[in-house]
Amino acid sequence: QVQLVESGGGLVQAGGSLKLYCAASGRTFNHNCMGWFRQALGKEREFVAAIAWNGETKYYGDSVKGRFLISRDNAVKTAYLQMNSLKPEDTAVYYCAATTAWEATMDPNEFVYWGQGTRVAVSS
Repeated sequence: QVQLVESGGGLVQAGGSLKLYCAASGRTFNHNCMGWFRQALGKEREFVAAIAWNGETKYYGDSVKGRFLISRDNAVKTAYLQMNSLKPEDTAVYYCAATTAWEATMDPNEFVYWGQGTRVAVSS
């Protein structure tokens, strides 16, 4: 079992940056793929980024490529999402998630552990 707690959300102006944190606790973290998803009001959940257990493979959604960076520190059981050049359309609740596999994946069905979410609002 893995418990995930997100933090770092808030209000930022367009063009600004935020860094999200996902603190994990429980049985395993170091052997799980970690991912970030987001859901804007009235929209479906969207894949943002994922990182393999060792950080060597990373995937990004098309809408965030070149602006967001996913990373992890297994020593402190934390995953990160650095968000740069933020746009109003990045406004959403951001969720951290984990799979039970080592490899990175973009498939939301592979993510079995989810956090409660942290809200990000980008003003124009």
